[in-house]
Amino acid sequence: MPQTPEPADQDPIRQLRAEIALVAADAQAARTLAAGADRDVSEVRAELRAHTRVLNALRETQAEQGRAIAALRGEFTELRGEFTELRLEMRTGFATLASGMGDITRLLQRGNGD
Repeated sequence: MPQTPEPADQDPIRQLRAEIALVAADAQAARTLAAGADRDVSEVRAELRAHTRVLNALRETQAEQGRAIAALRGEFTELRGEFTELRLEMRTGFATLASGMGDITRLLQRGNGD
């Protein structure tokens, strides 16, 4: 006749089954947490890529603005040179005008004095 397990023998088996059920539940919880962490990491990576694109666009904008400022600086320097030349021409013209006015005044005074 086969032996039937005694209640004392069934107790450790029940304990093992209970522990296996706990381990299985823990494993499922760990898989769920890992899936959540994977989604979180994916979201962070996507945000990082977006931030990187924004920084690259900002860098390009700053480079374009730097080139524009350099061009404006060159134009300003050129205009300053032209302004200096015009001022010199104006002073020369006024000096010539003053000299001519002096000559006219002397001639008028001579004509009145004769």
